[in-house]
Amino acid sequence: MKLDFTRFFPVVYQVYPFDDYKIYLYFNDGSVRLFDVKPYIKKGTVFEPLKDIEVFKKTATVINGTAAWDLEGNRDEYNCIDLDPFELFNSPKVKDPLETDE
Repeated sequence: MKLDFTRFFPVVYQVYPFDDYKIYLYFNDGSVRLFDVKPYIKKGTVFEPLKDIEVFKKTATVINGTAAWDLEGNRDEYNCIDLDPFELFNSPKVKDPLETDE
């Protein structure tokens, strides 16, 4: 089924970061998608603090309905690093890495 983006707005419900600067994203349509943040992490950009993998993983969260990094720890929707949910939604669908066969 193709979604009608005039009526559907992708919302991220959960973010799960990995050691390779990739994040698994759980969306409001039930899909799980994989996004590579590494190309964004460049010197002199807003993403530069995420180069430290521990910062990348520990501060990853959901703010404003999308993947975000809360560097200050206060969940301020105006003072975070976030990504466009439509851009994230265009990333490949994948199997849920947290799903078990039990």
